[in-house]
Amino acid sequence: MDPLTLLREYTIRNELHNIIRVGDDYRFGNDYSFPCTIETAYRSKHVQANRYTLETLINFITNHHLKHTEYIQQSRSLRIPAVTLPDRKPLLDYLTGKTASSDSIEFVKFPQHNDAAAVPGLGVEDVRVLENENQKQNPIELIKAVEKPLKDREAILFCKNRDFYSVFTAALRRDEERQRAESLQRKDGLVAKSRIERGFGGGGDELGYDGGPKAKMHLKGSKIGEGVPIILVPSAFSTLITIYNVKEFLEDGVFIPTDVKLKQMKGSKPDCITVQKKFSRDRVVTAYEVRDKPSALKTEDWDRVVAVFVLGKEWQFKDWPFKDHVEIFNRIVGFFLRFEDDSVESAKTVKQWNVKIISISKNKRHQDRAAALEVWDKLEEFMRSRSH
Repeated sequence: MDPLTLLREYTIRNELHNIIRVGDDYRFGNDYSFPCTIETAYRSKHVQANRYTLETLINFITNHHLKHTEYIQQSRSLRIPAVTLPDRKPLLDYLTGKTASSDSIEFVKFPQHNDAAAVPGLGVEDVRVLENENQKQNPIELIKAVEKPLKDREAILFCKNRDFYSVFTAALRRDEERQRAESLQRKDGLVAKSRIERGFGGGGDELGYDGGPKAKMHLKGSKIGEGVPIILVPSAFSTLITIYNVKEFLEDGVFIPTDVKLKQMKGSKPDCITVQKKFSRDRVVTAYEVRDKPSALKTEDWDRVVAVFVLGKEWQFKDWPFKDHVEIFNRIVGFFLRFEDDSVESAKTVKQWNVKIISISKNKRHQDRAAALEVWDKLEEFMRSRSH
């Protein structure tokens, strides 16, 4: 099945929600799976005759309601090539079924038994043209073009009464626990070593390791401390990002209001959770601890604090081991998440700080991923600058 034809069928049947991205592939229900960057049969007439990838077409059809300038910005934020303005209408008409075919489409699938129905929208004469063209192609490519997947990766791993997703998530949790245990061991070892080297005499307070008067001011310049980096979020429910919903926002690119998460959650509030950038093609993925109780941090923990989501209120930083918000945001990258239609007054104080202001929509959840990417880009840039 050609991915362009399949996407058209799902669009006409209003089943785009059944197209799920899993890693670097798009899964069409339980029947077909294609690489995100596979080239489709739809060729642009305005960009050096390039074929649009499946990733580009899916992003376009799910966001075609956006103005072209907004769509271009959204595509750039996701690093997905965009459909050109002249191609938009004819492509949309084809995918939604308003037109049966387009001269921009060049199927590579070889029709069997001279059956025009093998490629939707083509007549007998079109099929003959395709046959002549396909005769010039590599036979191996023709064989690949007519292959039909009988099993995808999920179907192969399917076992009766067994959900592979639950196995996968359990494995992730075990890996997170292992990483946290290793980081704590490294941290404890470094603290113990430092104590041995410096001694346990009356200078303990001066060194800041025993909670003495100068403990709060013992911070490591510009370098990040050993162990898992820490992101702080407010504990107040008046902020958009809390410890309850930060994982879905940063890992899945979806904003879920805190009150909704509270209804979904079972058990007590977590003291600490681990987040990773999952929608990244990078092989190296950094894990971060998220906490909402700065008062519970030890002196050495503050060396690992790399980011904070701010409320926009000065009292959030009461008893922090810094002189003022200027010093805070020189050492830590700050984020302020707001609804795009909130009043300017809500961000009046934050605009005076060295903080990244990120806006999300109250209703358009498909835009959340772009906002989450803004956070990751700024955070990773900050981490690179601190590692040198």
